[in-house]
Amino acid sequence: MAESVRYEVDGWGVGELWLDGAMLLWHELPRPRGGDVGVHLHHSLAERIAAHFAGERDSFSDVELDLDGYTAFQRAVVETLQRVPWGEVVTYGELAALAGHPNAQRAAGSVCAHNRFPLVVPCHRVVAAGGIGRYGTSGVEYKRRLLELEGVFL
Repeated sequence: MAESVRYEVDGWGVGELWLDGAMLLWHELPRPRGGDVGVHLHHSLAERIAAHFAGERDSFSDVELDLDGYTAFQRAVVETLQRVPWGEVVTYGELAALAGHPNAQRAAGSVCAHNRFPLVVPCHRVVAAGGIGRYGTSGVEYKRRLLELEGVFL
């Protein structure tokens, strides 16, 4: 049975995790929210994510992800992205090539755009060839803040 865990990060807001046992189904990045949101930081993954926002390095490589329905290409991109170290960036073209699919930068970008596991699958570390690139509904400034937290200034 899936459970929802909300967590709060100073200066960032409230985020949410959806889990099925130890498997991460979905992760919502923290955003400012009003009212009582029922924050529960008792979950170990929520604590690790909050620590990440405080500048603590964590690869999250041990987190089990729900990749049911992902194609072999999507899995390759996710696995490759998980190996991009803290404080480093790759372009969409580099990500595709590292995943074994050179010239599939648009498709790699599509995997990032539909990423359900931000931070755990650190798509904020993927940049456009000519600059920072997009970051979905969170926006470029959110991406910039995440990168600056890791010492990357674009």
